[in-house]
Order: sequence, then C-alpha cells, then structure tokens
Amino acid sequence: MYCSGFTTHVAPENHMNITTERDFIVNKSELIEAIAQEADLSKASAAKALDGMISAVTNALKGGDTVTLVGFGTFYVGERAARAGRNPKTGEPLEIKAAKTPKFRAGKALKDAL
Repeated sequence: MYCSGFTTHVAPENHMNITTERDFIVNKSELIEAIAQEADLSKASAAKALDGMISAVTNALKGGDTVTLVGFGTFYVGERAARAGRNPKTGEPLEIKAAKTPKFRAGKALKDAL
C-alpha cells in the first residue's frame, strides 16, 4: 500500500538510540491510488469500487445487518447507552440520548499482519 512518510525520532538522553516511527494517515485519495496499483485498475475504477464498498457497508449497517469480510474483519452496529452529561459552557447537567454507532472488529488475518 502506498503510504506518505516516515519520521525519525532521536532520544534526547542517548543520541545513538534512533527509532523510526510511521507518522502518517492514509487518506481516501491515497487509498484509491493503492487500490488501483494493487488491483491493476484505473484510479477512476478504483474510486468507484471504494465508493461502492463504502455505500454497500453503510446500507447494510443501516438495515441492521453485520458485514463480515473473512480475513479482514467485521462491521456491525453497536449500541451506546443513554448517560448523564454536562453542558461544557454552563456546567448544567443534561441527558445524552442512547445511540447506535458503527463498530469494527478486526479479523485474525488482519491482526496477524500487524
């Protein structure tokens, strides 16, 4: 996958101890480029494929379904319970409503790859 960069950090107490960390976020256009390269597609076709996948997963979750991509992971709808909160400006207590939220659980192959 195409990724945008690396950052080298030097520990101040020991300048000989150099570590390299990945310091980037892959955005949608970079992901489209990576899909195009991996699948030998044009960027336009890769963009359509990614948009189609996002739309299909979103619609499935809206319908209450679970989407499992074997080896990658599972998208599902989680429930967040109602809870007490506070208005940050006034400090006044308020009730935060229960909500449905999208969740992702990584599959074994994805976990092993990391």
